[in-house]
Parts: sequence; C-alpha cells; structure tokens
Amino acid sequence: MKLSRAAAFSSSLLLGAVLALAGAGQAQADSTTQSLDYVALGDSYSSGVGAGSYDSASGNCKRSTRAFPKLWANANSPSSFAFTACSGARTGDVTASQLGPLTSSTDLVSITVGGNDAGFADVMTTCVLQSESTCLNRIAQAKAYVDSTLPGKLDQVYSAISAKAPAARVVVLGYPRFYKLGGSCIAGLSENERSAINGAADHLNTAIAKRAADHGYGFASVVGTFTGHEICSGSAWLHSVNWLNIGESYHPTAAGQSGGYLPVFDSNA
Repeated sequence: MKLSRAAAFSSSLLLGAVLALAGAGQAQADSTTQSLDYVALGDSYSSGVGAGSYDSASGNCKRSTRAFPKLWANANSPSSFAFTACSGARTGDVTASQLGPLTSSTDLVSITVGGNDAGFADVMTTCVLQSESTCLNRIAQAKAYVDSTLPGKLDQVYSAISAKAPAARVVVLGYPRFYKLGGSCIAGLSENERSAINGAADHLNTAIAKRAADHGYGFASVVGTFTGHEICSGSAWLHSVNWLNIGESYHPTAAGQSGGYLPVFDSNA
C-alpha cells in the first residue's frame, strides 16, 4: 500500500525527531562523561602489574597503559584523569601518598586495596615453597587478619576519600579467585591449597564489600568476569608463578585487565 505524500512527510518528520532525540541523548551522555574528574587509586591490581607496557615515569609503581583505569580513561575522555595507584600499596600507602589529586570537584574514584595488608604475597610464597599444612596455616592467619584488623584500615582509607572528595562516586573493586578447581594443572599446588586460596579471596572480598557498603560505596566483584579464566582453566587471565618476573605472579594479564576488570568498572562507573 502506497503512503500519501502527506503521510510520507509526517513519517519523515517523526523519524527525524526520533533520530534528533537519540543524538541529543548520546551527546548528553558523552558530555556527562567528558565532564568527569576521575582518580584511580589502589594497589597493583589497579596499577596494572602483570599487564606489561609500564609507564617508565611511574617507577616501581608500575602503572601500565593496559591497566583498566587507563583503558577506561582512553575510552571515555574524562576532563581530568589522575592515576596514582601503585604496586605493593597497602591501605596506609593510599592515605599517605595517593590522595593528592582528590578534591571537592572529583566525580569518580576507583580503588583496589586490602590484598597486600592481608599478606597476599607472603601467602602465595608460603604455599608455593612450603608444605600443604604450612600453606593452610598461613591462609588461616591471613583470614584472621581480615576479620580483626583490615576493616579498621579500610575505614581509614574510605573516610579519607570521603573527606577529600565528598561528592565523588567511589567504586571499590574486589579480587578474582585464582584457580579453576578440577582444572588443567597437573603440577604445583594441591587441590586443597587451591580451594583454600580461592576461599581466602572470597573472604577478603566479603570484608571489603561490607566496609565499602557501610561508607555508601559501590562494591564491584570481578569473580564473575574471571570465571573460566582462572589459573588451570586453559585460558587464564592471571599469571601463575612467573620466575622470570616474580612480581607479576598471581596478577592479571593484559586480557585480565581489559576483559576482567574494565567491563566491571565500566558498568559501575
């Protein structure tokens, strides 16, 4: 059936209006993103250790151009981006040396912190080099620390962020589980050790999420995006023991940053 000239004209006007509104909405979204002041805080999981392509100016902090904060900033062009996350950072390091860029104008903050306070590196070293019983005991010690001491340290960080950037949306990201149980690994840690390490990651994430919620911050879990990409999965987004560059062991690869962390942050930013 042919449209009358008037009907066709009306249809074209309607289509034009819809496209104009869609364009205006996209422009408004782009404008909103581009007016953001974004600050990325935290430890090696935020700085991008394990992803390579480190900015030489960042020194031992090892900030990678492939880290999720940098990838997000490249994709969204915020009006300002400060990247102070640093390899090895504990809660006290964040409050002491990373909060400088935060102001009352800061709109968005991302942070990963708590793993180093809980003794992440020592736990993994113990489990790799010593007996299963010693490994399990060290994991129990770390979990006890998470229960007794870490919450207060997280409170200090979150309160300091709120004091300096009271209007900011703060996205607290967690840590992945390291191992696919029943996976393809035929050597290395026992299945009991792998299961206990995964359980410790869940324990840590639960504690971080609770403290974040009590400060009104969003908690963003990456367990889901890393599922199927753990060590022993055959498609790992995490380094296992890297004897050539031991500091990258048990850290996300570039694919882990872009596929594991970036989409989670993007959906919570």
